[in-house]
Amino acid sequence: MDRLKPGLLIAILLLIVSCSKVPITGRKQFNVVPDNMISQLSLTSYQEFLGQNPPLPPSDQNVVLVRKVGARISEAVEKYLNDNKMSKKAASYKWEFNVVASPDVNAWCLPGGKVVVFTGIMPYSKDEAGLAVIMGHEIAHAVANHGGERMSQQMAVVLGGVSLEIALQQQPSQTQDLFNLAYGVGSTLGTLAYSRTHEYEADKLGMVFMAMAGYDPGRAVTFWEDMSAIPGVAPPEFLSTHPNNQNRIKAIRNFVPKANNYFVKQP
Repeated sequence: MDRLKPGLLIAILLLIVSCSKVPITGRKQFNVVPDNMISQLSLTSYQEFLGQNPPLPPSDQNVVLVRKVGARISEAVEKYLNDNKMSKKAASYKWEFNVVASPDVNAWCLPGGKVVVFTGIMPYSKDEAGLAVIMGHEIAHAVANHGGERMSQQMAVVLGGVSLEIALQQQPSQTQDLFNLAYGVGSTLGTLAYSRTHEYEADKLGMVFMAMAGYDPGRAVTFWEDMSAIPGVAPPEFLSTHPNNQNRIKAIRNFVPKANNYFVKQP
């Protein structure tokens, strides 16, 4: 057999080491963004955002509820990861849950477990389980590394395919902006759209996590039915790129029996 050319060999090795699988769905994804650099970008974005948008105090009703739901879901995420030989990933999460006063109907979770919920989304949740649907979905995006996958794709377009290390050295501001876009952090630049694949995955992972946290995963069905029935209301920021509501409701309903297998009744 002819010896592989060095360039081709490097490309093949890069492809191999850059492929990972999404928890639960098992889909292979391509990611060339190192975890340590993502952590650096994540912490910078998180601190800058909270510096511009002071979080509500711990005594606030919304904060109490968000942290209650967040504690249960984060415990479920870590259990799932530890049970499935991903203890290193589980240990990387340093969870924080904050609420900011904003009319924006939005919520997001950064790598490492930094979660921010906007007060504008709270009325849509209606109850604790509804909030678990929202938070479970956003946390699932982070666990599945959808942001890193999107950032890997965008680096080739926006930054000319250079490595993240070089990009941080040569174009730190542009690289940070790209991170904010990929992870949906509040920005005047907007947000990169998640693909339908990402959204359906986040639905499934989120339902598993909320079931393990003791919330009925079937609540995801009624949440989306309620959302689709609100006339004249623009799609919330965190839902604006999601699949068609009816298709989503059908897919979620079909997944409920599987998610129920993970249900753990809380004491």
